[in-house]
Amino acid sequence: MPMKNGGQYTERINNNMAHVWLSGEQVKGPLSEHRAFKGLMATQSSMYDMQCEQAWISKMSYPSPLTGDPVGLSFLQPKTKKDLAARREMMQAWTSKHYGFMGRSPDYMNTALMAYSAASGLLEESNPQFAFNLQNYYAYCRDHDITLSHVFVQPRASRIPNICQMFDLPEPARIVDKNNEGIVIQGTFLLDTQGVTSDEILVFPVAPPSELEENPHAFAFAVPSNWPGITFLCRESFVGGESSFNYPLSSRFEEMDTLVFFDHVVVPWDRVFICGDAHVASRFFEDSHFYIHTGAQIIGKNIAKTEFLLGTIENLIDVAGMENHAQVIEKVAEVIVALETLKALQIAAEKKASRDRWGSMLPDQNALLTASVYYPKIYPRLIEIIQLIGASTLIMIPDERDFQSEIKELILDSMKTVHLNAQQNVQLSRLAWELSVSAFGGRQTVYERFFFGNAAIVNNRLYNGYQGGESFKQRVKDFLYGGNE
Repeated sequence: MPMKNGGQYTERINNNMAHVWLSGEQVKGPLSEHRAFKGLMATQSSMYDMQCEQAWISKMSYPSPLTGDPVGLSFLQPKTKKDLAARREMMQAWTSKHYGFMGRSPDYMNTALMAYSAASGLLEESNPQFAFNLQNYYAYCRDHDITLSHVFVQPRASRIPNICQMFDLPEPARIVDKNNEGIVIQGTFLLDTQGVTSDEILVFPVAPPSELEENPHAFAFAVPSNWPGITFLCRESFVGGESSFNYPLSSRFEEMDTLVFFDHVVVPWDRVFICGDAHVASRFFEDSHFYIHTGAQIIGKNIAKTEFLLGTIENLIDVAGMENHAQVIEKVAEVIVALETLKALQIAAEKKASRDRWGSMLPDQNALLTASVYYPKIYPRLIEIIQLIGASTLIMIPDERDFQSEIKELILDSMKTVHLNAQQNVQLSRLAWELSVSAFGGRQTVYERFFFGNAAIVNNRLYNGYQGGESFKQRVKDFLYGGNE
């Protein structure tokens, strides 16, 4: 089956019937009709429709090596700089649908799986069958346009086995048995974003230490989201309502996050990629260049998002007539600097790309690791700037229904501006409010802060992965000591 359209995506998810709980009740019926999921699914459906449109198909697909059918370009292993540019353009097309607000749009996991499959040779050293499984799974996802989610993180209390035993806390997710059918997994994972609205789930946790020769906490596999024994627990929905007037962002882009419970889940052997080998598991994240390949997708998302923030700020300034205020210009300049910094890092990543050991054209890791440190720091400031410029207009905002009430004429007269009528002005205020004040906006800020880990993790990744630092250190030594250390 070649790449799918929006109707096929919606039909698959509705027929999936995963075991999902939200607000104390099991979710029944089509997800595309449920308030918590319908807006996100409609947006994602429009993305899948886009890739099948005649005007876009040549820019968003390539022929499958197995079938010759068109498959999504975000699955492509880039071999040249031209491939990198084509992937970037395809992913930018999708950001035009979600403006950077979908952190787990399908191209993210398509890219991650491509990176893992390209580096499957690392698995051959310990188990050639697992390497074959991963390559085969990648081809399956590519040729069936599988929408994939993932879990890497476990609840805090279960990350340190000794503490769990001492205080009788739940153990980290683990392999509790192996049999002819496969491995049996027991445990809990958190923050599976879009797990409910995806076909399958890739499970690859960071394994905690173990004194056992074969670490039961070290594994990687993939199964359908509706696989027996899997239960999703949703957090509170941040969809404020179905009105795109009142809730322009959450009504379209709210990605549900979930806890995922694995209750003696049997994973077939042909879906297992790592089993018990903690050394390979820890190396695979780095040696597959997962953070670099997905970083190229993420920086495009962040550019689109920052452009949207800048556009919102400029509209707020126009409405308030503050375009000549020095303190406002200074704040907008910060946003422009952030946007152009990201664009420069994206260009550098592509221009300085080089081929890695797996045959991939790898974007420059200095640029992308720098971006992964920079954006979590600057994003909260960008949101603060919206708050500072929006001020009281973010608080006193009429509802769409007020414009159908008996006092609508009062609102229409009092809320209009030089550039906008009353309804347009209120819509802009509601957009700025959702960005900077609402639960949806708060979740976006926290998500960006920890997208690739906490500050210590991303800083350490940049420090240890930065290329060229040693030559700079030597340059200073040569300056001071003239080569006579």
